Amino acid sequence: MARDISDATPITDTAELAAYLEAGCKPEADFRIGTEHEKFPFFKADNAPVPYEGERSIAAVLHGMKDKLGWDAIMDGENIIGLADPSGMGAISLEPGGQFELSGAPLRTLHETCRESNRHLAVLRSVAEPMGIGFLGVGGSPKWTLAETPRMPKSRYGIMSNYMPKVGTQGLDMMYRTCTIQVNIDFSSEADMRRKMALSQKLQPLATALFASSPFTEGRPNGLLSWRGDIWRDTDNNRAGLLDCAFEPGFGFERYVEWALDVPMYFIIRDGRYRDCTDITFRQFMAGALKGEVEEWQPTMGDWTNHLSTLFPDVRLKRFLEMRGADGGTWRRICALPSFWVGLLYDAGAMDAAEQLTADWSIADIHRLRDEVPRLALKAEIGGRSLLDVGREVIEIARAGLKARNNLNASGQSEAVFLMTLDEIIAKKATFAEDLLALYHGRWNGSVDPLFAEFQY
Repeated sequence: MARDISDATPITDTAELAAYLEAGCKPEADFRIGTEHEKFPFFKADNAPVPYEGERSIAAVLHGMKDKLGWDAIMDGENIIGLADPSGMGAISLEPGGQFELSGAPLRTLHETCRESNRHLAVLRSVAEPMGIGFLGVGGSPKWTLAETPRMPKSRYGIMSNYMPKVGTQGLDMMYRTCTIQVNIDFSSEADMRRKMALSQKLQPLATALFASSPFTEGRPNGLLSWRGDIWRDTDNNRAGLLDCAFEPGFGFERYVEWALDVPMYFIIRDGRYRDCTDITFRQFMAGALKGEVEEWQPTMGDWTNHLSTLFPDVRLKRFLEMRGADGGTWRRICALPSFWVGLLYDAGAMDAAEQLTADWSIADIHRLRDEVPRLALKAEIGGRSLLDVGREVIEIARAGLKARNNLNASGQSEAVFLMTLDEIIAKKATFAEDLLALYHGRWNGSVDPLFAEFQY
C-alpha cells in the first residue's frame, strides 16, 4: 500500500464496514488484474544494500523516477517514501528494508500487465544504473543480515518494528528481508467472493511451491526452498495465515469484518502524525478505547481502510482479493503469477474444475500442506498426491481458463503464453530455488554473489 488513507467519514455502525467491502462487487465485464511486485536494490560493485539517503540512494532513485514519470511524490514528513500516478493508475512504494514495489494499475489483460512491468523496469534501470544500483527479484534477502539491512523512514514501519517481536519470531525478517509478487482479483458478488476466497486459500500453498525462490539466508543455504513461506508461519498469527472461517458455508463480508475487528491495530493518523494503537483492537477502538486520550478519538473510514491493509492472511479481502502466497521472482515470474490466478478465477469452467479437484481437501490437510511447502515445495503431498502432480493438473485448468478468455496479443497468442515459466518448472520437476541451490553447489563455488549479477532485472 503506497499511501495510507485519510478519509474522515465517521463510522457509526459495523454494518458500514461490511458495506465498504461489498462496494467492491462489480460486473464480470469490469473485472481487472492488479499485479504488484517487490525487488531488492543493491550496489552492483559489491552487492551491498542501498541506503535510504545520499547521492546514490533509494531516495535518489525515487526522485529520479518522479522526474521521469511525472508522478506525485508521497511524503512521510520530509521524506519521500513513494510515488503515485496522478490518474490513479499505479504507484511505487517502499517496503521496510528498502524493497522497491510497483503496485500496478488495474488492467484488463495479462498482455497489458507484462507491458506495464516492462515499462516500469526500463524506467527504473534508466534511473538506477547511473548510480550503480541494480535490483534483484527473489523471495528472500540472500546475503545481508538484519542489522545490515537499511530501514526506511516510514512511520507505520517504526510502529510495526516495535510490535513484531512481541507477537512472533520472524516478523522483522518478513518486514525487512522478503519480497513477493501479488495479484489482485475482482469479484462480482458476495457468493463469488466466497468461492474465490476458499479456492485460492486451498491453492495458495501450490503458488508458494511453484514460485519458491528464497533458499539462502546470510550467504548460505537455509535448508528451505521458500524461506519467505516459512517466515509467514510465525510472523503474527493473529493477523496472518489461513482463515479457517473462509471455508464456512456462510462466510461473507460480515464474517470477515468480525474477524478483522478483533485483530490488534497498528496505528491511527491524526494531524498527519501516526499514533501507536497496538494495544487495542479495532472493536475496542469503536467502543471508545481512545476517548480522552486522543481529541479526534472517533473511528473513521480512513482508519478502517488502513486497518485492512495491516491484515496479512494468505488471501486478503479488501474491495478485491489479494493473492499473497508467492515469493518474489524474475520478470517472467511477474507475468506468470497473474496468469496462474486469472486462468483459475476469471473463467467459470476453470473455477468449477479447480473446485472439483480440491473438493476433498480438509482444512487440516491445507494447514499441513502450508507447513510443509517451505521445505518440500513440489515434493509436498496432499490427498496422496505430490504437489508436482497437482500443480500439473491445476496449470492445465488455468491454461484452459486463459484460452477461454481469448485475449490475444499482436502475434495471435492467448494469455496462456505466460504459463510457460510454470510449464518449465513442472517439466524439470524443480523450482527456481532448487536451480539456485544447484548453481550454489556447482559453478558458483559456494557463493551467493553470482546470484546478483545473473538474476538482476
